[in-house]
Amino acid sequence: MTHNTESSPSHPPREPRVTLRGPADLAEALPFLLGFHPDDSIVMVTLHGTRGRFGGRLRVGIPSDPAEWHHIAAQLADCLIAEAGRPGRPDGIAVFLCQDPHPGERPQQTMERLRPLAQHLRTACGALDVPVMEALCVSDGRWWSYCCPDIGCCPPEGTPIPQDGTSVMAAAAAYAGIQVRGSLKEMQARYAPLGPPRAAPQETALDQACAELVPRMLRDGDIRTVRHETLALAEAALHRFRTTRPTSDDTAGDAHDDNLLGDAEAAAIILGLQDRDTRDQAAEWMEGQDAAPALRLWRALARRCVGAYTDHSAAPLTLAGWVCWSVGDEPAARVAFDRALDADPEYTFAQLLHRACNHGLDPEPLRQCLRQERRKRLSRGTTKPRPTSGPQKRPATDTIPANHPGSRGRAHRPARTRKGDGRRC
Repeated sequence: MTHNTESSPSHPPREPRVTLRGPADLAEALPFLLGFHPDDSIVMVTLHGTRGRFGGRLRVGIPSDPAEWHHIAAQLADCLIAEAGRPGRPDGIAVFLCQDPHPGERPQQTMERLRPLAQHLRTACGALDVPVMEALCVSDGRWWSYCCPDIGCCPPEGTPIPQDGTSVMAAAAAYAGIQVRGSLKEMQARYAPLGPPRAAPQETALDQACAELVPRMLRDGDIRTVRHETLALAEAALHRFRTTRPTSDDTAGDAHDDNLLGDAEAAAIILGLQDRDTRDQAAEWMEGQDAAPALRLWRALARRCVGAYTDHSAAPLTLAGWVCWSVGDEPAARVAFDRALDADPEYTFAQLLHRACNHGLDPEPLRQCLRQERRKRLSRGTTKPRPTSGPQKRPATDTIPANHPGSRGRAHRPARTRKGDGRRC
């Protein structure tokens, strides 16, 4: 289950004004509100004023265990209503339960299975004196209302959602430049760890990098050298992504990007990014000609966090979300931040950026801060430390593509600590 919320400000400045006249319009508007089709999701949207203006919105995954529904409903109502405070307190809530049928299940059965969850949400919001004005189930391209008793309005088999893109909502979204990027699962898949046969050699490289780099990162005298080596490798990879045009902006293009990184190279960058200062300096690649190739690089590195290293993906995932937010792609940013917090719920950098993005804050002050830090660093003219000689120096294979012959053999797997014991790796 995904516990991270996605919300938006009460006054979204770039959204067009469209009048929605009933549940059919609400069902069609949902992907335009979020920027993607929210499969396997609870979505709640606040309504304000007598005309029901959309305000904050929140999305979480649907818990697979119905025993959790009562508790998650209370948490979501409290998050969306009680934490809003008096000035932003909504006058109503719209609820969407989005899930495709399980194997062997018909869409109508999906709707009935989720009915208790809808009731829990209605009760939890009502307990805080905010009514649920509409609660819809969206499944397999159809919608049902849990609030409407009129069978003529809401037939048992559900009502199809228009897919031809000719509705008022679709036209207004196209005019405003709002895009729907596909399903949430499709967006999340772009960050999924590599599978066989690529995963095994990548985990071997991560084992070797962990055994070599972590002891050095824990020694104060050597962390600066590791930081310089990591940034040098990342800058070289960024240049490679900048000079290699993407084949497409989808999973096929991601597969092409995966071939631009070597296993040892990716492992060294991933381990190095666990250092906060290194990660913060890499966050400077968030605009101009750096933004698009940096996003591709962070996605590729997140996919390299395989096996026992999945929690290490929090750093590249957060950097990917930061780039998306910085260039104005808030839906993609929320997905990346959400994945980062799934990988490591205690990752502070992701928590802070996720919260700021959800509250509709402007990323420009943070961009200015990063620009200032870069100028200060360049003005100091600090001499970059030289990599140490001997066995600690980065091997030449770090820049060899993954499919190049001559990769290193598997070393003894180092001991790794479990997530939550206070240490990294």
